[in-house]
Amino acid sequence: MPSPIMPAPGGPEAEFSSPFDIAVARQDAETLDMVREALAKRQTMLAYQPVVASGDPAKPVFYEGLIRVLDRRGRIIPAGDFMAVSETQELGRMLDANALRLGLEALERVPKLRLSINMSARSIGYPQWIDTLREALARKPEIGKRLILEITESSAIIMPDIVQVFMQDMQRRGVTFALDDFGAGFTAFRHLRDFYFDFLKIDGEFTRKVASDPDNQVLAEAMIAVGRVFDMITVAEAVETPADAEFLRRAGCDFMQGYCFGAPTTRPAWDSQQRRA
Repeated sequence: MPSPIMPAPGGPEAEFSSPFDIAVARQDAETLDMVREALAKRQTMLAYQPVVASGDPAKPVFYEGLIRVLDRRGRIIPAGDFMAVSETQELGRMLDANALRLGLEALERVPKLRLSINMSARSIGYPQWIDTLREALARKPEIGKRLILEITESSAIIMPDIVQVFMQDMQRRGVTFALDDFGAGFTAFRHLRDFYFDFLKIDGEFTRKVASDPDNQVLAEAMIAVGRVFDMITVAEAVETPADAEFLRRAGCDFMQGYCFGAPTTRPAWDSQQRRA
């Protein structure tokens, strides 16, 4: 008789060694099913969060468009609940393609909008993603000057040569690039030199409570200095308090993003203005 802890030999869950592992695997499978269903029904949207200049935080310099999906009850599910599970699968590429499509549509709809969209380096070779980008730039070339593509540090080093060629091609079309979550991965300084990122986004792990955490102060200042050396605009992520914002401003950080300046919203001000017009 099979153990109540170990799955039956040869069963679909035989590779897992504990009830906890089985529960996690089932939860991941349910999450993937939910995302597949949302994509099939086009139940995806972007939530927009402002990025502001440190010296003038009242007016956003651009927005980040963050992918969201709707579950069967119509609830908005943030990317943190599904992106890690889908990142290495085709589903992750489909999510990237949807985020890009929605972002490009917003840029076409709102002429003064400047928007950043997240992508994985893996999506460069995904036909739906790259075709969506190239077709939009061919149709409306000026969009490229208002588009920022954010590539996570951990993703960029998977295939650095391909990323470099892609970035050079897109930068000729006016697209700018941000190295996202800097500090959370293991990018060598030589990659910073070779990639030519326009923005360096400092991971929130190093900016939260930076006003009162001496360790984060040293690390944040070092990252800001790295950005300055490599001629990149620095963006502090996850800035949550005025005290943290003031420390980062005094440390020389160029831009900031976080709840201190605005939460991500699926109903941005420009959409409200268009509905009233």
